[in-house]
Amino acid sequence: MASVVLIINAGSSSLKFSLYRNGNNQPTSEFVLYSKGLLEGIGSEPHLKIVDSHDKTLHEKSWKESKYATLSLRDELLDQVLQWLFDFTKNDKIIAIGHRVVHGGMKYYRPVVINQKVYDYLDSLTPFVPLHQPASLAPMKVIMDNYPNITQVACFDTAFHATMPDKAKRFALPRKYYESGLRRYGFHGLSYHYIIHYLQKNKSPLAKGKIIVAHLGNGSSVTAISKGRSIDTSMSFTPLDGLIMGTRTGQIDPNVVLYMTREEKKTPDEIEDIIWKQSGLLGVSEVSSDMRGLIHEIAQNGPKSKFAKQALDLFIYKLIGEIGRLIVALKGIDGLIFTAGIGAHATYVRSVVCHSLSWLGIEFDEEANKHGYQLVSLPTSKIQVYTIPTNEEYIILKEIQRLILTP
Repeated sequence: MASVVLIINAGSSSLKFSLYRNGNNQPTSEFVLYSKGLLEGIGSEPHLKIVDSHDKTLHEKSWKESKYATLSLRDELLDQVLQWLFDFTKNDKIIAIGHRVVHGGMKYYRPVVINQKVYDYLDSLTPFVPLHQPASLAPMKVIMDNYPNITQVACFDTAFHATMPDKAKRFALPRKYYESGLRRYGFHGLSYHYIIHYLQKNKSPLAKGKIIVAHLGNGSSVTAISKGRSIDTSMSFTPLDGLIMGTRTGQIDPNVVLYMTREEKKTPDEIEDIIWKQSGLLGVSEVSSDMRGLIHEIAQNGPKSKFAKQALDLFIYKLIGEIGRLIVALKGIDGLIFTAGIGAHATYVRSVVCHSLSWLGIEFDEEANKHGYQLVSLPTSKIQVYTIPTNEEYIILKEIQRLILTP
């Protein structure tokens, strides 16, 4: 019987999971990925695909019935996924389940074993991130209720940014708001943690240097890191702030919300839907929230793709501006790293950003970029530029081993 660790990364419309196991039943020995899956399209047309470590399909299912368009992760879909996972591992022993949790609030700056008290506190943070926290907590609650003997661990996207100085955490609001939790937290921390781990493992000088890491995906952020510690980041109180994203506004004047309330008589729920789900690349382009879709649209239709080009230009413009701000916070830069879906795959975005920052001393290698190499700056470049795929699940696994499996 092998020992198994299950990692769950739940979002508002998708759920990713990974199964790691060791074959000698020694919990402290190396765990190897042997299965992973993705449930996407939650709230529309859910589709589940599970593959082994060689990407061979183990299980695939789609739900076309109309009733599944209204289900959340708290409902039958989650039960079905968990049932498959527990059936699949019935001859092994699940010794721990790790969860990516978006928000740890003021209390949790490191991973924690989940119990009812921890769950209740995390649930109380739902008003901070109403579209993310319930999704993170849904599988946690189901497992607590149905498999209470399995240890669960919460790992937080906000934790990495706990090292930010006070001046990077505060809003210029009356002090009582800061004390009640209205402050800049930062997100994508597990992704940034992995990048630092990768640099350290490969003995890169950048692990102890001044670097900017751009986590660019449907949700995007940029973080300034000095000697492996976060000193400032683009997201703040929620994952809405900062860069333009797939469907999120990024930074906007707060009075825009007041305008919508007063002049358009919109409710908080209507405004939330606009700024979280109808804006960003989708809102500006009126074509797609997906960077690949926009770049394809522009390549196919050229000047006719005016809105798509505006969305792409705006995304890059804001990204460059935020990188510039964070370089000032760092008082210099040794390396720029791109990660996540857009960061790892959008060659055009990397090229434009790096050429726009050439005045800093970046000498960009277009051939390396085109071929998807990891190092995309020339040897003569004053600033090293890398593309490094992230792995949040791996960090959660390592945190579980450190927290509950290490003697």
